[in-house]
Amino acid sequence: MIRKLLGRIFRRKSSVEDHPQTWVKRHAEVMRASELGLDLALISHAALRTCETLQQAGFNAFVVGGGVRDLLLGRRPKDFDVATNATPEEVVKLFRRARTIGRRFQIVHVHFGRELIEVSTFRAIQTEAETDAHGRVLKDNVWGSQEEDAARRDFTVNALYLDPIRDQLLDYHHGYRDLQARTLRMIGDPASRYREDPVRMLRVARFAAKLGFSIEPQTRAPIAAMADLLTHVPAARLFDELLKLLTSGHALACIQTLRSEGLHHGLLPLLDGIFASDAGERFIQQALSNTDARIAADKSISPGFLLAALLWPQVLAAWQKRLAQGEHTTPALMAAADEVLEQQSDRLAIQKRFAADMREIWAMQIRFERCTGRAPWRLMEHLRFRAGFDFLLLRAQAGEPCEALASWWDSFVQADDLDREDLLQRAPEAAGKGPRRSTRRRRRTQSAAA
Repeated sequence: MIRKLLGRIFRRKSSVEDHPQTWVKRHAEVMRASELGLDLALISHAALRTCETLQQAGFNAFVVGGGVRDLLLGRRPKDFDVATNATPEEVVKLFRRARTIGRRFQIVHVHFGRELIEVSTFRAIQTEAETDAHGRVLKDNVWGSQEEDAARRDFTVNALYLDPIRDQLLDYHHGYRDLQARTLRMIGDPASRYREDPVRMLRVARFAAKLGFSIEPQTRAPIAAMADLLTHVPAARLFDELLKLLTSGHALACIQTLRSEGLHHGLLPLLDGIFASDAGERFIQQALSNTDARIAADKSISPGFLLAALLWPQVLAAWQKRLAQGEHTTPALMAAADEVLEQQSDRLAIQKRFAADMREIWAMQIRFERCTGRAPWRLMEHLRFRAGFDFLLLRAQAGEPCEALASWWDSFVQADDLDREDLLQRAPEAAGKGPRRSTRRRRRTQSAAA
């Protein structure tokens, strides 16, 4: 047993030293976190409990990643992750509400009421990891030391380890220095790290936009040539990364960074078509700006609404094309929606619940044009009415020819019953003035009949 254990230790040591593309340091710079301006009071009770429980059981435990980075930047983190030398099986035994998730990258979710803490075991550096034909690591559940775990993390500013019990910050790769310089730097050889996981290129764009950091030249250099590797990433994982971009609070800056780095081709190739049109670009910029403002105001956002906005310029173009061919209004819109969603399914695995929300939001745009009788009252009872109404307002803000309709509905929503009855008598003519079905085919039929 002892011989087997020693063999594992020596094998792990040699793998660290022999790995040609990895920057591993034996000693971390240890600093007192509170003296750096980090407010320990901002750490959630759940994260403290997790670290304390693991340490009392004889394990090492640190808050890591974005939570530490944001605390040092004076921001309140949205969530906290914990890294430990305990295995997932050992972590699960210590907490009443904990379960192991993931195959490629196994972690433990620990629940404290409504708060969730992600606990990961220190990862080892692998010289013979299982990869696909393009170099992407397929399985990553070999445990290692904290030094190896630090070298395995993506950016130096995300490789900071905080022990909230001892008030210590461990820095293996000058992450605190880069944080002060507001620089995003990849740990190790950037090209090798992107090949291991191409999604890291998207993370470069997201963090640079979100934090307002500059991208270190060597970190940026390989991106243009390696962007095509994103086409080999599973669609479901790309969709998750897209949601992170859109809900980061800096969605507009993220999308602009994606385009400037040429990364949108592997994630959202439709952006080229959207930004080629002034109307499409104006609509997307308005949608993303509104979303960023809602997040800044701590208001809720809907992924379905965001995705509906992102794809609307394409849906609108396909809808207008079908109407010009003589198709009826509602079937033409639904067919256009299906066409666009089908085109995106190759790159983005949009979940069915979001796709259903998107279709309802788009379909309601026609119903908003029916401003007579009981139709407005019935529409207001729709489960997605608020989302559909906000979408109509967004279209008007972006310059679509529906300002009069949006203004009428805004008045109708805020009015009492008596005022609504009066508004029904003053409904806008040709409400919305949206796309209309071509009548050419019908006229030719009438002419032939004559």
